[in-house]
Amino acid sequence: MDIKGGNLTKHRKNIAVLGLLIAIAVLGLLGRLVFLMIFRSEHYSQMALELHQRERSIKAARGRILDAKGKVIADNRTVCTISVIHNQVKDPETVIRVLSEELGLPEAEVRKKTEKRSSREVIQSNVEKTRGDAIRAMRLEGVKVDEDYKRYYPYSTVGSKVVGFCSTDNTGVWGIESKYNSSLNGVSGRRYGYFNTDLDLVETVNEPTNGNNITSTIDVNVQGILERHMNTFQKNTGSKNMGCIIMNPQNGEIYAMSSYPEYNLNNPRDLSAFYSPEKIDKMSDKKKTENLNKIWRNYCISDAYEPGSTFKPMTVAACLDEGVTTGSRAYHCDGYQVINGVRIKCVAYSRGGHGTINICQSLMESCNDVLMQLGADLGKRKFLQYVNEFGFGKKTGIDLPGEATGGVFTNDTMHAVELATSSFGQGQTVTMIQMAAAFSSVINGGNYYEPHVVKEVKSENRAVLESNDNALVRRVITENTSKKLRNYLYKTVEEGTALPAKVAGYQIGGKTGTAEKHPTGRGNYLVSFIGFATKDNPEVMIYVTIDEPHVADQAHSTYATQFSSEVLKEVLPVLGMYQDSSTKKADKTKASDIKLPSTKEAPDGGYSDSTYSVAGDQTDGTDTANTASPVPSAE
Repeated sequence: MDIKGGNLTKHRKNIAVLGLLIAIAVLGLLGRLVFLMIFRSEHYSQMALELHQRERSIKAARGRILDAKGKVIADNRTVCTISVIHNQVKDPETVIRVLSEELGLPEAEVRKKTEKRSSREVIQSNVEKTRGDAIRAMRLEGVKVDEDYKRYYPYSTVGSKVVGFCSTDNTGVWGIESKYNSSLNGVSGRRYGYFNTDLDLVETVNEPTNGNNITSTIDVNVQGILERHMNTFQKNTGSKNMGCIIMNPQNGEIYAMSSYPEYNLNNPRDLSAFYSPEKIDKMSDKKKTENLNKIWRNYCISDAYEPGSTFKPMTVAACLDEGVTTGSRAYHCDGYQVINGVRIKCVAYSRGGHGTINICQSLMESCNDVLMQLGADLGKRKFLQYVNEFGFGKKTGIDLPGEATGGVFTNDTMHAVELATSSFGQGQTVTMIQMAAAFSSVINGGNYYEPHVVKEVKSENRAVLESNDNALVRRVITENTSKKLRNYLYKTVEEGTALPAKVAGYQIGGKTGTAEKHPTGRGNYLVSFIGFATKDNPEVMIYVTIDEPHVADQAHSTYATQFSSEVLKEVLPVLGMYQDSSTKKADKTKASDIKLPSTKEAPDGGYSDSTYSVAGDQTDGTDTANTASPVPSAE
C-alpha cells in the first residue's frame, strides 16, 4: 500500500474542501454585498447621512393674546430642550453623569440615549431656561441646548374659560387658544447642517415665522373684578352653577365672561384646588378627566336652561313691533290663565292677581298673566318668527368652542299651552350668550350683533389680518320699540322687582328672572338678572344667572340683582362711565373701592383674598412701564 500517495490524496481533498468553503463564503459575501448595494443602499445611505448631517426644527413663537387695552394675558416663556449628538460626544461618562445630575434623571436612562447611534437624541424637553443656560455654559462636547417656548398666563385664573390653555405641544385647548389655534401657531424654521472632513459643522438656517397676535375684547380689569365678586358670592352663599356676561350691547364685544369656578391656566390639570387629596386618590383616570372637563366647561355658552322672566322683554318688544299692543293699553291680571284646561299661574296668584295694569307695569311686576295674553295676541307664527330673529334655537356664532343651541318649539310642537309658557320664559331653553345677544338688540335700538371675544388678529409686524369691527347681523325691532323697552326696564329697576339692582349715580335698567327647575315642586330655582347702563345710551349689558343658590328658599331674584349692583359699581368707572354730579358723597365710588387683578401668581382661592391688589399693567411691549391708575369718580 502506498501510504505516501494516500496522504497526498487526502491532503488534496482537504484543500479542495477548504477552497470550496472559501468560495462559498466569498460568494455569500458577494451576494450579501450585492443585496445591500441594490436593495438596502438607501437605508444605509440614510444612516451614514444621519451621522454626518443634521436637520433640526426651529420652533416658532406662538402669538400673544392681549386684552382690549393691550395687557398680555397669554404669552410665552423660553424653555430649553437638551439633546446629545452621538458622534460628537468625546467624554460620554462625564456627559452621562452631568446630565443625570442636572436634569434629575436616572443615569441608566441618560446612558441609553447618549450611547444610541443617532444624529440627535433628546434627553429632556421643557427644561427651565436657567438650568438650560447652566448646562450650555459647561460646554460639554456633543451636548446641545436648544431654546423652545412654553405657554404662560400672567393673570393665572383670570378669564380662564375664555382664554383657554395649551397642551404640552403648544396646541390650543378650549377658549381662544383653541378657536384661533391655527392663527396663533407660527411656521417653524429649519436648521440644516453637515460635518465636513474636519468634522466642522456647516449650517444653513431658515428662520421661523412667529404666530399672529390676538387682541381680545376682554378687559382684564373688568374680568378680574367680576371673578372676585363671584368668588365672594360662592364663599358666602354658594350655588350649583353661576355665570355672568358683561358686554357692549352696541357692537357685541364681550368685556367679561365668567362661569364659576375659574381655574389656573398655568396648571390646568391640577384638581387640588377643587378636591381633597383623599378624593383625588380615589378617582380613576377616567373620572379625573370627567372632572377636569367639568371645570374647563364654559357654562355661559355650553349650558341650556329655561330663562324665566328675563325672556319677557323680548315678548313685549315683539308685540310692540307688530302693533298688537301699545303702552297705554290696559290688561287685567286675575292671577292665572286657563289654557286648554290647564291652569297656569301668575306670581300674584295667591293675592288674586295684579289687577288692571299696562305692559310697562307687567314688566315691573313680572306678571305672567299679561305676558300670556300678549303671546296669544301675537300668535304662534309671529312668536316663533321673533324667537328665530332674536337668535334662539341656534348658535350665536360666538368665536369660542363648545357653544350649545338650546331647544325651542317649532310650528309642529308649539300649541296653546306651549305658547303661553314660552311667552314668559318657561318651556323653551336658551344659553346665556343667546340671552345676552338678544337682550342687547332689545336695548340698543333693535340691532342684533354677533357676540365675540376677539377684536382683531395682527401679524408680528402689526398688520391687521382679521377684524370683528362689523359684527352687525340683522335688525330685529325698530328704534322706537327699543326706546320704549329701555324706559320700561328702567322703571323696573327704579320701582319694580329689580329695585336691588340700582347703582347710585347711574340710570340702570333691567329685568329679573326666577325660573323653577324641573322636576317642579322640589324648590329648585335658577334666579337671574339682565340689565344695562345707562337708560338713554346703553354702553354696558350685564347678565347674571345663579343656578340653585345654596339657601333654604331659592325663589328670590335678589341674589342676582344685588350681585349685579355690586359688580357694576366697580365696573362702570373702570369702563369710563362715571356717576352723575348729583350723587351723594357717601354713595360715590372711590378709587380705593376698586380692586384690580394682579399679574402675581394667584393666591389660594383666586383673587378674592387680601393679596388681591392693583396690578401694574403688562402690555404688548409699547407701554411696559405703565401702572394702573386710580379710577376717578365724578364730582
